[in-house]
Amino acid sequence: MNEQKFTIDDAPFNRFHFRIAGLTFGSSFCDGYSLGIIAMALTVFGPQMNMNSLWTGLIGSSALIGLFAGSLILGRLSDRVGRQKIFLVNFLLITVATILQFFVSSPEELFILRLLIGFGLGGDYAVGTTLLAEFSPKKYRSSLLASINVVWTLGYVASNFVGHYLGQVGSDSWRWMLVSAAIPAIVVLILRIGTPESPRWLVSMGRVEEARQIVKKHLGSNVEMGEMAAGAENQKTLGFRGLFSKRLRKRLAFGGIFKLTLVIPYFAIYTFLPSILSTMGFEQNFFADTMLNLFLLVGAIIGLWLLAKFSRRGFTIGAFTILTISLFSLSFLHNGSQFLMLLAFLIFTFFMSAASNLTLVYPAELFPTEIRGSGIGMVTAISRIGSAIGTFLLPVSLSSFGLSASMAGMAAILLVGLIVSIAWAPETKNLSLHEASDPLLEAENSLKGTAIPFTENEKIT
Repeated sequence: MNEQKFTIDDAPFNRFHFRIAGLTFGSSFCDGYSLGIIAMALTVFGPQMNMNSLWTGLIGSSALIGLFAGSLILGRLSDRVGRQKIFLVNFLLITVATILQFFVSSPEELFILRLLIGFGLGGDYAVGTTLLAEFSPKKYRSSLLASINVVWTLGYVASNFVGHYLGQVGSDSWRWMLVSAAIPAIVVLILRIGTPESPRWLVSMGRVEEARQIVKKHLGSNVEMGEMAAGAENQKTLGFRGLFSKRLRKRLAFGGIFKLTLVIPYFAIYTFLPSILSTMGFEQNFFADTMLNLFLLVGAIIGLWLLAKFSRRGFTIGAFTILTISLFSLSFLHNGSQFLMLLAFLIFTFFMSAASNLTLVYPAELFPTEIRGSGIGMVTAISRIGSAIGTFLLPVSLSSFGLSASMAGMAAILLVGLIVSIAWAPETKNLSLHEASDPLLEAENSLKGTAIPFTENEKIT
């Protein structure tokens, strides 16, 4: 009896898939924890160092600035030297810089270390997501990629509870808060040793036999290369400039603006959540903070169901619509009922967390293998420099213009995302990674989810 054959896109889910997903999830947990714990630490560190709103904004946004550089540089590098090397080395940087935070004695030192942590995490956004997407079967790809956001949210929520507990330690509590992030980082670093290279990347480099060996060893002896190996020898590698070619530049623009307009309000608001709640009148804000964190976690989990239920395009447009309305409502309700303010904030939190699942799924499906790391890195870089600027400016805006104007400004950013999504969002659901990202295919019919091939005259230049 002949053994049933599978391709990578149709392979059964096995222990290796579970492992590669777990290693990517571990990075996401560290990212959420690291970016969440700084908000708690700044409530102690800021007054202790007599920091003004400028330095508060700089340190709050420092990891995001690092994320911009790391995702851009390391994402591009992963397309040249491979995913596996970056996957391991960047977490060594994250771990060392996280531990060194315990010993800082000035805002300048903390700012530099947070830049380095962000640089490593930025590389992991590009490389970890790419590696997971390139190993995942089509059936599980969107769920696995979206789960990265669930785990990120879990890390963020965990940091808030740890921060509340460690806040009782004393004047040096901020040191213990920041260094606590080293615990999950060390675990992830150790477990990543021995991770194989992406077979898709090896094929794009013409190393087809190496790719076959990895597929057989880790995915099963009955799993074959399929369409990836077809024509590999004649394959023309797309350079970095391919991102700006006629057929990919709209995808790059959509990916960058879509993610940018989601993460600016997300990171800006939740980096300074304690200050915002205080401005809203929640002086004893542990209950409100706990409710918001609970809605973040529940939103991320239910967002997995929404992602499976609705088309990529429909989910994106619907989420932007609800987010824009809820944040505009919050700006108008500033001087009204605290209950209504909290309700609007909870709705915003739930759908922001649910929609954030898309930010891990869409970018991996927009670009071909040869430049997937560069594409994800560029999209992440665009979003993170914007979120860094937003996070830097929010405390300044709150002190200068107040909560209502600041929230209205964030809502306007979401409105831009809604308009761009209506105009450009492609439909990539239920397609293989090759089909979703092929530069000769684009999901023009977003409602039906069918891809329409371009003619020979419309190929990438």
